Amino acid sequence: TPLQQRLAAFGSRLSLFVLGICALIFVAGLLRGEPMVLMFLTAVSLAVAAIPEALPAVITISLAFGARKLSRHKALIRHLPSVETLGSVTVICSDKTGTLTENRMHLEKVYVEGRLQDDPFAHAPTTDVQKLLWQALALSNDVDAGEEGVEPIGEPTELALFKASARAGYIKKALTQFLPRITELPFDAERKRMTTIHRQNDALIAFTKGAPEQMLPHCSRQLMPGGEEAIEREALLAQANALAEQGFRVLAVAYRQWQVLPEEAHAEDLEKDLVFLGLVALIDPPREEAYGAVAECRTAGITPLMITGDHPATARAIAARLGITDGDDTVITGRELEGMSAAILASRLEHIRVFARVSPKQKILLVQALQKKGEFVAMTGDGVNDAPALKHADIGVAMGQKGTDVAREAADMVLLDDNFATIVTAVREGRRIFDNIRKFIKDTMSSNSGEIWTLLLAPFLGLPIPLLPIHILWINLVTDGLPGLAFTAERAERGVMQRPPRPPKESVFAHGMWQHIIWCGLFVGGITLAAQAWALARGVEYWQTIAFTVLTISQLFHSMAVRSERQSLFTLGLTSNPYMLGAVSLTVVLQLMIIYVPVFNPIFRTQPLPLFDLAVCFALSSLVLFAVELEKWMVRKGWLYQEG
Repeated sequence: TPLQQRLAAFGSRLSLFVLGICALIFVAGLLRGEPMVLMFLTAVSLAVAAIPEALPAVITISLAFGARKLSRHKALIRHLPSVETLGSVTVICSDKTGTLTENRMHLEKVYVEGRLQDDPFAHAPTTDVQKLLWQALALSNDVDAGEEGVEPIGEPTELALFKASARAGYIKKALTQFLPRITELPFDAERKRMTTIHRQNDALIAFTKGAPEQMLPHCSRQLMPGGEEAIEREALLAQANALAEQGFRVLAVAYRQWQVLPEEAHAEDLEKDLVFLGLVALIDPPREEAYGAVAECRTAGITPLMITGDHPATARAIAARLGITDGDDTVITGRELEGMSAAILASRLEHIRVFARVSPKQKILLVQALQKKGEFVAMTGDGVNDAPALKHADIGVAMGQKGTDVAREAADMVLLDDNFATIVTAVREGRRIFDNIRKFIKDTMSSNSGEIWTLLLAPFLGLPIPLLPIHILWINLVTDGLPGLAFTAERAERGVMQRPPRPPKESVFAHGMWQHIIWCGLFVGGITLAAQAWALARGVEYWQTIAFTVLTISQLFHSMAVRSERQSLFTLGLTSNPYMLGAVSLTVVLQLMIIYVPVFNPIFRTQPLPLFDLAVCFALSSLVLFAVELEKWMVRKGWLYQEG
């Protein structure tokens, strides 16, 4: 994942840097005349303190909490690192039916006998053509009607046809009494048709339904009130396109009769020389929440793409309604993709937002083409054939309600509600988690930098070593551990979805972090050495305790200050993250215990501080908070760390 790549680079560079600094401090101490054993222990302790060993725990807990939060929003994370990876997504390739739409098809219009019926239920079917059409709709589906009073089970399109035919008076269970099913040719993505064959007295009748552009070439005649007539394919296709452009899903329905089925008949034998009956127009309205989710994607710099098996005009109409396109964008079909080279496809991806009549195999080509352009791709899928595309995508998203087990096994995330808006929620959570990991790295590395500068500069300023090894380890334990875990509960930054996705190869130290680590470390080291010099000038014995306390408390003020990269702590409020407030308060109590509880003094080499000196320590330490607040004010003004 992008995070793992960033942390691998971060870890290797940090290790080399820390080893160099420790060697420098060891040599500087020896040159000043410090004991070799003391300097060796100091260098080793500093190496331990400089490496943020709490980072793996913080990351794991952040991801686990994120996964738990997403499960409450109907997103099940199968691979924990995927939570953070979602924040890098630049393109979401989404199915239409059930993901962007409600997946509740209902039949709206019927084109039969050369006329369009806007309300097909206004009058009972009267002609033989109308009756045969409704029989076909009732029988040519795999809906399980179940027991009376139980909701029928089936694919949404077939359920819509089943319910519509029942409303028109054609009950499937009753029809199968005198038109029992003999066999069927199930729907597949290549044929885009389905055929059921029924016994009709001493003969056989087959009902076929499917995509108009796939069905009409196999129809040789059409049934009209006066009998069979020559079929007008162009006119019928134009009618189907006109309905599709209004956002309807259009199916063509036909039939054929036999006395005896051909031996070893294949689909191409049974689905030719058909008699056209009519067109049916179904509507699957967009989800209400999809409108806002698509708009949020666009403001977040994420490109939503619609990939569907539906008619191009239907896909364009729904995409325009949701705001995925402006209505005039080009729609590419699966047939066009077949003859398109990788170079041409890559050049056209910039302006295409809708892909229609796409096969599962072509989804892989789209993922690969997008990835070659440097995009970070999330791909949705539900079928067995979608599994390779889900594996190839940076984030594979399977449907929990209509998806197959194979698709779910191949995916990184499962949508329990099959809702596009849930993907956007997951992206927002991924961005929050990465921001919080960055805040922890920023906090702990700035603190460690302060310790390094303190120990490195003290000999050059003529000051004794300000900290003992046990002090370094104590600071590392209390200032990195508890506050670090509290960062996992930090809320999302304001405007987290109003900024572009971060580039997957961008350094974790981008946008001013390394500059902050250097100047803030120098600042913390400066006030610590200033406190040490002040105490030494007064000749007090507890000068080391003063330096130790300033360095510890200043890091706690820093943890509070970097809870947001731009927003002021005074705007956020101290109680907006109670875990951080609790962690800082507990750490202060622990620090006071090792200063004032006599049993700890010999262990930690500390001495009780007078109240005035303690107040000075807190006052000096608080300067870090105001310095960071000044930095954030300059960032908000646009004077520092401009976004790339």
